[in-house]
Amino acid sequence: MLTKRIIPCLDIKNGRCVKGVQFENIRDAGDPVELAKWYAGQGADELVFLDITATNEGRKTFAELVRDIARHIDIPFTVGGGISAVADVEVLLQNGADKVSVNSSAIKSPQLVEELAKHFGSQCVTVAIDTKYTEVTGWKVYTRAGTIETEHKTVDWAKRVVELGAGEILLTSMNNDGTKAGFALGITREVAKAVSVPVIASGGAGSMEHFADAFLKADADAALAASLFHFRELGIPDLKQYLKEQGVAVRI
Repeated sequence: MLTKRIIPCLDIKNGRCVKGVQFENIRDAGDPVELAKWYAGQGADELVFLDITATNEGRKTFAELVRDIARHIDIPFTVGGGISAVADVEVLLQNGADKVSVNSSAIKSPQLVEELAKHFGSQCVTVAIDTKYTEVTGWKVYTRAGTIETEHKTVDWAKRVVELGAGEILLTSMNNDGTKAGFALGITREVAKAVSVPVIASGGAGSMEHFADAFLKADADAALAASLFHFRELGIPDLKQYLKEQGVAVRI
């Protein structure tokens, strides 16, 4: 049985780790290098670094900061933000990233997913999907840090990027993000059933039970959280022990 993964997320703005609620009201959450070292020591299975303003500001991800973090951790490291070409990924991998995450650039140019998968292998390519539910549209994909609604229905888009070569889906519910009310179990389960690659549940973690629900009810392969871990509201060793007691296979 494959173990389920616990993944802290470092949302980066101006070189600092930040966190918001439903993609707004951003506040400082600490030094990313110190947080990364803490998580590696706590037993996190992976670490995700998202430069959340790179695309909207029309610049590349901070490669120097990526290198500083990578030097201090010994767990898989996924980096996203401002990636629009093979050359961008080469820079990040050279600076210590193990995988990359693409979001808006994949929507703008779906062939980029195919190019990256062919060049680096599907295992290196995560496609991040920011999704939002409204009664009018259902679950739709949003781009540019959740500011623009696209034409894509969430499950259809997930299936499309996997066909193009994505090796993993990072699914963030904008409705749930930062609310601590729990993951969006329904859409997470739908995406997990629709694709053949691992799905990371993201957005809404507020308790140990929420993580168990993501794994046991939504069939997520990993669960990602930010503020819950950043502000030390929940310890990863305690969380993993709880999950093990609930019958979830985790790496202790």
